Amino acid sequence: MVWDLSTELIHATVQLEQPLGDGTRTVGTGFLISAPAPDGTARTVLVTANHVLQKMPGALAKVGYRIANADGSWTYSPQTVTIRDASGGPVWTRHPSRDVAAIAIVAPPEFAKAAIPADYLAGDDTFSKNQIGAGDEMMALGFPRGLAANQAGFPILRSGRVASYPVAPATVFPTFLLDFSVFPGNSGGPVFMTAKDSRRAGAADAAEPQFIAGLLTQQVELNNERLEIGIVTHAKYIHETLALLDNPAAPVTVARADAGVVGASAASAEEAAAPD
Repeated sequence: MVWDLSTELIHATVQLEQPLGDGTRTVGTGFLISAPAPDGTARTVLVTANHVLQKMPGALAKVGYRIANADGSWTYSPQTVTIRDASGGPVWTRHPSRDVAAIAIVAPPEFAKAAIPADYLAGDDTFSKNQIGAGDEMMALGFPRGLAANQAGFPILRSGRVASYPVAPATVFPTFLLDFSVFPGNSGGPVFMTAKDSRRAGAADAAEPQFIAGLLTQQVELNNERLEIGIVTHAKYIHETLALLDNPAAPVTVARADAGVVGASAASAEEAAAPD
């Protein structure tokens, strides 16, 4: 059976939210990765942007799971996950220099099965091996302004072209730009590539790509105006964050400056004012 990363990631992507007590809620996006523990036991890890969890002051966050029914319908069934300890400190693991967070969770069995194998995260040589460059099309999943694709709570799929050059190596260029409309609520969503026919002409002979390139962490703004450009953090830093789950002393990359537009600023893309 052919592995369809688009469909599999749709199933693995969830809405994260926390009510703020004033009729609003903080909303972001996360996705599930299958990352076995050091002893080989199965483990499901929720990956998102660090600022999504950081801006949730309460101890519990809601994860928007979806349950399949026998008649083909789906039920939106959010469950809580503990993100802070009794003193209010974070219990998730964050990358020390990039906007990436990971937390091991106990997901419903059908969702644990939907978690994407960590092998699908782009490695150090994925971009060069697949000749990824400006003009290539990638896709992104998320919940813009807390909006889902339907009542079942599935994420909304968007696409855009890689809008910066160069985009690798990740140690030099830890983020890259993607030309698509970014809204609050998109932060933490996966950015991925699956289709060879979405390649620019210069990459016609490249291998068939199918990998998670990274996660959306910010949007670009100029004078408080959205430029409809997203900032994507390379999957290399997701790999490193997963390693930190098991070994806080694991080596990490000291990343250089973000990608960005000269004269513009980067703003987080989480929603702190969505109605309950």
